[in-house]
Amino acid sequence: MNDEQLDQIFKALADPTRRRIIDRLRKQPNQSLFQICALSVAEGEKAVSRQAITQHLDMLEKAGLVHVSWSGRTKIHALDLKPLRKAADIWLHRHLQEGKDR
Repeated sequence: MNDEQLDQIFKALADPTRRRIIDRLRKQPNQSLFQICALSVAEGEKAVSRQAITQHLDMLEKAGLVHVSWSGRTKIHALDLKPLRKAADIWLHRHLQEGKDR
């Protein structure tokens, strides 16, 4: 994993809306855009437009944290935390090594 990939993952996690989407997908895997939007409203959050949620999902997908499949004409979003685990391990390893060198 290169630095650009690490940056994409950590940038994706920097936004609280994207973190909430990750939490929802962890609790209830394989959701459509409609389900993700409906859950945010049902949980009492401020309404976010479908377009905004789509943009957040695109960023999570580019970071490798969300995978898309199709069920008929419905796009289904699934969470994949493997890239996050790998990024965290790499980042921590780098900084723990720097600490030992000092």
